[in-house]
Amino acid sequence: MKIDLKNLTIEKAHDGLAKGEFTVRELVDTYLEVINEKNGEINAYLEIYNNIDEQVKIAQEMFKNETATILTGIPISVKDNILVEGQIASASSKILETHRAVYDSFVIEKLKKHGVVFLGRTNMDEFALGSSTQTSAFGITRNPLDRTRVPGGSSGGPAASVAGDMTLVALGTETCGSIRQPAAFCGLVGVKPTYGGVSRSGVIAMGSSLDQVGPLAKNVADAEILLNAISGYDPKDSTSIPDDKREIEKTFKKRIAIPREFLNGEGIDKEVLQNFEESCEKLRKAGYEVVDVSLEAIKLSLAVYYIIMPAEVSSNLARFDGIRYGNQVKGDNLLDVYKKSRANGFGKEARRRILLGTYILSHGYYDAYYNTALKARDIIRRELSNLFKDFDAFITPTVPFLPFKLGEKLDDPLSMYLCDIFSAPANLADIPSISIPSGIAQNGLPFSIQFTAPYLREDILFTIGKEFEKLV
Repeated sequence: MKIDLKNLTIEKAHDGLAKGEFTVRELVDTYLEVINEKNGEINAYLEIYNNIDEQVKIAQEMFKNETATILTGIPISVKDNILVEGQIASASSKILETHRAVYDSFVIEKLKKHGVVFLGRTNMDEFALGSSTQTSAFGITRNPLDRTRVPGGSSGGPAASVAGDMTLVALGTETCGSIRQPAAFCGLVGVKPTYGGVSRSGVIAMGSSLDQVGPLAKNVADAEILLNAISGYDPKDSTSIPDDKREIEKTFKKRIAIPREFLNGEGIDKEVLQNFEESCEKLRKAGYEVVDVSLEAIKLSLAVYYIIMPAEVSSNLARFDGIRYGNQVKGDNLLDVYKKSRANGFGKEARRRILLGTYILSHGYYDAYYNTALKARDIIRRELSNLFKDFDAFITPTVPFLPFKLGEKLDDPLSMYLCDIFSAPANLADIPSISIPSGIAQNGLPFSIQFTAPYLREDILFTIGKEFEKLV
């Protein structure tokens, strides 16, 4: 039978596999045909894995033995900074171009137990440093909805693979909107989980106090299934939340806050703001109380993020020097090897953030910038914690503008960084957030809104998200 990839969900795929309407082999081959047709131009995948036949055999055997789960045989793409044993994980950087993982990351280990089929590794901004998947050392990725535009970043490859029907769901990572923003640009659902809810073990680090792995999918239900599968305590990750700390009281008031002053800044497109107001009105008609609130501290989120993040980038990328990790360029002495290896291995955006982070952490500026940013981060956390005493979530647009043209903001990093303005509070406060499509603009590009909930309350995001999907 012909498989309708456009409308396929995890549940529909599982039912089809369980009833024998199609096999895992047929499902995977259908996606591989689309990849073969589209990927040359879109460049979502950097590599198709060489062990797909083996994975298909394992999944088919699980159906035969009646040990299959809802994820068995489901095709998944993997962002290029998530380790899969035996496969290259380069973080889309020349310095790790030949780096082959010697073990599975926690999330891959969890999904292998379900018998999923990992199709390949997908493109990203180098070391996740970017918002457009244009900083990759291996070429740009195009948005499948409009190939003249960016798919967002840094998880642009995973997002493009789902939006282009080149996989059913994908794994991305996020430090500040790197799942939610490409989800918004590609008309998908993207979830940034509670910090510590999903282990970072086996994920190439960008900003260790901010990074999280999360799902990209076509609907909320698929994102929920994938997130539940990869969540859990991991003793290898010191920031992983123990199982006994995950049980919290769950109330639901149907009250959503609008941080109104947060939306009055420069750079927000009028049509994005109009769609946001229309989305809020739909929620009110559906029985939600949607109320304007005044939040002062979160307006500082982007500035705080762009101090903490480069500092952590500078620290995390210091290991890639051609000696400990990374491709080596020969030099006259040790210092020369360091200089040549890093200069040759890192792209422009990586070098920019390393330099900025090194400056922030330098003697004389550490207290003025980094420590001050940490104090501001605590204030933002407290402000949002107080907000959630009265509200289930707060709502904003996901991104202040629609997908922009390829090359449009490359020479204006400050404009590019504005992509993260609505994403930053969730990452700084360690709380979960979800991006959901909210309509289509006149030019055919997707609108998106974002719900952010309290610590460990992903259930709120999925409840509101599923109801909102019915309203769009």
